[in-house]
Amino acid sequence: RDSRDQPRGVQVRELEYEGSRNEAGERHGHGKARLPNGDTYEGNYEHGKRHGQGIYKFKNGARYIGEYAKNKKHGHGTFIYPDGSRYEGEWADDQRHGHGVYYYVNNDTYTGEWFAHQRHGQGTYFYAETGSKYVGTWVNGQQEGAAELVHLNHRYQGKFLNKNPAGPGKYVFDVGCEQHGEYRLTDMERGEEEEEEETLAAAVPKWKATKITELALWTPTLPEEQPPEDGRGQEEAPRAEGAGEPAEEAQALTDISEEETDSLRPGEEDGDAATEEGHEDGGEEFRYDNLDQGNASFEEEETTQLDPPE
Repeated sequence: RDSRDQPRGVQVRELEYEGSRNEAGERHGHGKARLPNGDTYEGNYEHGKRHGQGIYKFKNGARYIGEYAKNKKHGHGTFIYPDGSRYEGEWADDQRHGHGVYYYVNNDTYTGEWFAHQRHGQGTYFYAETGSKYVGTWVNGQQEGAAELVHLNHRYQGKFLNKNPAGPGKYVFDVGCEQHGEYRLTDMERGEEEEEEETLAAAVPKWKATKITELALWTPTLPEEQPPEDGRGQEEAPRAEGAGEPAEEAQALTDISEEETDSLRPGEEDGDAATEEGHEDGGEEFRYDNLDQGNASFEEEETTQLDPPE
């Protein structure tokens, strides 16, 4: 007798699936599945799809522990990547969406809002190596808008644009004073060989101080939040540059070396792009994308074939 003819709630055991099916023969209820590609899933099913609480383990060691809705990660869940980094938080339609925390392999962390798989909204990035942190607005995965870059003995308050400080701002020092000024774009200095080759110079922000005052309360003006541009999967991590180094007039109060500013570069998330089709025997195929930092991408595929994917 075909196991699909079993009445609803009856436990059936197959080579690739052990669990309950409904009257239509669909996986329904609690079950365990070994996917054709070697991955495994244990958890709830509804009408043939992963739905509810479940644990999905990739054959390379990555795993997702959390909620599903119609085969997609949806609700609260934790994704642990092969390198040990992990995301804990909210998911929607297979993407990081809502509030969540990303723990990087270098011990950096990002805590805040996510939109369509990217850091977007209000969030805090903590740099474990230096103890500094960026607290403020993110747009499409990048540091942009009103924010505070907090160091051990001083902080910068202002706005960021394209991952760099831009326009008016101020440095607040723990000794009890503030240095006001603004960041202006200037051309990067070039060597003689570069000048001879007429190499294009990159514009970099340079701090221009105007005055020093007593401490005052800082109230950021937050821009209206705009939805991010369409982009799912990999995120290029922001780099906190420039805001760690005030003008020459304030070097007696703070002296941040190039090495320190270089260390203020957040890690990168492993991408988690997902597309699903079909219904029953599907697995989540893990693949590495061709990225500089070796970011990982998790792609879920649904197939009714019993042969392992190529």
